[in-house]
Amino acid sequence: MLFDFLAVFGTALLLITFAFSIGAIYKAIDVMAKGLPVAVVGKFFLYNLPYALAYAVPVSALFSSLLLFGRLSSDSEISAMKSGGLSLWQIASPILLFSWVLAGLCLYNLFVVYPNTTYETRKLLKNMGVEDPIKLLEEGRFIRDIPGFMIYVGKKNGNRVKDLIVYEVDSKGEVVRTVRADSGIMTTDQAKELLKVDLFDVRIEDSRKKGDSEDVYYVNLEKFPYRFSLKDMMGSKTITKKRKNMTVTELIYRIRNPESDQKWMKKRDMAVEHSKDMVELHQRICLGISPLMFVLVAIPLGIKSHRKESSAGMLVSLVIMFVYYIFIILSDTFDKSPQLHPWLLPWVPIVLGQIGGLLLLRRAD
Repeated sequence: MLFDFLAVFGTALLLITFAFSIGAIYKAIDVMAKGLPVAVVGKFFLYNLPYALAYAVPVSALFSSLLLFGRLSSDSEISAMKSGGLSLWQIASPILLFSWVLAGLCLYNLFVVYPNTTYETRKLLKNMGVEDPIKLLEEGRFIRDIPGFMIYVGKKNGNRVKDLIVYEVDSKGEVVRTVRADSGIMTTDQAKELLKVDLFDVRIEDSRKKGDSEDVYYVNLEKFPYRFSLKDMMGSKTITKKRKNMTVTELIYRIRNPESDQKWMKKRDMAVEHSKDMVELHQRICLGISPLMFVLVAIPLGIKSHRKESSAGMLVSLVIMFVYYIFIILSDTFDKSPQLHPWLLPWVPIVLGQIGGLLLLRRAD
């Protein structure tokens, strides 16, 4: 039975990984069109595989379990094995044990391999000079790639941003000015090698020290421009790790020691950063162990379907995946509201799926 499962799983994994890699293939072709060596393009593509596998492995396990046990039930092989004295738990045990192996591999990929390869991809793109400067200002994180500035973008749609905060820092890393804007527009001037950021509905907090005291001045403006040098942005040898570039060890350290690089933030901003870190960590854990839940749910559902057709297994797989990923999306939606504990949302389908799978399996036995 395990060999039959592996055959279906391998085929599904290849197809689903290819589907998740279409974006990387398109980007690789675009990079190749710039005249870069094939070896560099191949490296870029390989760096994107762990991302595709992080999602392809759980989905493949789900689809393979539904298809295999649906076929066994339809051919009355499950009934024959039960007549021979085997329980459903004994019949399913090789697949359940293999799901633990898949969960271990997924966790290692999400904890170590995936963050390192995404970081290497960023370094590769920067060294090749093909990374769009506007993409450096990523939504929902603090950007430290511009010397003398730390920038937070609340929302981003193309070259338009909302809820933007700019911290101007001195050589000691102390914040000397805070600029908050409701919205802004980003454009690049390739001729002058500038990234232009025009902010609207701006509030400026300017801190000035006089001896031991510190005075803070507030200014409200309709428009405030920033001009950043592309050479400074793209030419920096160090690349700040984004949240998704951090290994699980780095992420846990950041969660436990927020003051290490966030002591200059306001309490509200620090709470939001902590919430985003927690959401990222719990999403990785839940995605890593999701093969356990998917297989446990798929086995009794496959038996109940009594269908050979792959279309039935595919339909059920899509429904289960939709329910699971909707909670992942919800956790991302509410990650700026720490009071709601959004990092617990990814656990809802995992816990309910495990309980439901155990009950269904017990009923089917």
